[in-house]
Amino acid sequence: QVQLVESGGGLVQAGGSLRLSCAASGFTFSSYDMGWFRQAPGMEREFAAAISRSDSSTFYADSVKGRFAISRDNAKNTVYLQMNSLKPEDTAVYFCAAKSRPGGIYSASWYAYWGQGTQVTVSS
Repeated sequence: QVQLVESGGGLVQAGGSLRLSCAASGFTFSSYDMGWFRQAPGMEREFAAAISRSDSSTFYADSVKGRFAISRDNAKNTVYLQMNSLKPEDTAVYFCAAKSRPGGIYSASWYAYWGQGTQVTVSS
C-alpha cells in the first residue's frame, strides 16, 4: 500500500537548521510531483515547497523562499526539505504529499497521498 513516512523533525533554536526526509513506497515515485505542507496549531494547512516529477523544478512559498530547499532522490524514493535560518513562525507539523495530476502544485487538494507528519518546533 502507499506509504509516505516523514522523519527529521524536532526542537531547534531560532536560526538553526533541520533536514526533513520523506520515504515513499507503494507507488511509482518518479511519476509524482512531491510537496511539503505545514500546519500550525489553529491554522489551515499551507504550502511550503514542491518539486516536479519531470525536471525537478522547485516551487516555494514566499515565507520560506531563500531559507528552505526541496530535493528528491528517485533512486531512494525519498524527498527532502532542508530548512535553514529557522524562525519561531516555522513551528508546525510538516507533511509530505504526492500528486500525479498535472497542475495545482501549490494546492493541497490536488495531492492524493499524504504522510502522517513530523513536528518542527523552533524556539526563540
